[in-house]
Amino acid sequence: MNAKVLALGAMIAGAVVVAPVAQADEALVKKYGCMACHQVDKKVIGPSYKDVAAKYKGKSDADVVAAVKASKSHASSKASDDDLKALGKWILSL
Repeated sequence: MNAKVLALGAMIAGAVVVAPVAQADEALVKKYGCMACHQVDKKVIGPSYKDVAAKYKGKSDADVVAAVKASKSHASSKASDDDLKALGKWILSL
């Protein structure tokens, strides 16, 4: 029984730690106007973030960053490398 309680506590603690990161990364998506072309679960102009996550499953956030930088449609992005890395981690978490 104690193991179950500890496991539940760890899951709750993990949720508390993960939630602020997810919120911060969603804020970055809004800050850089990414939602004009992408949505979490549906294609708009660009693919959904869930489709991108599926495409890059097993890859690193650096792979996502490289793909964003290589895309002509993202050429005007003002996002810093650190912000792109945070966005890559968020996308891969979907």
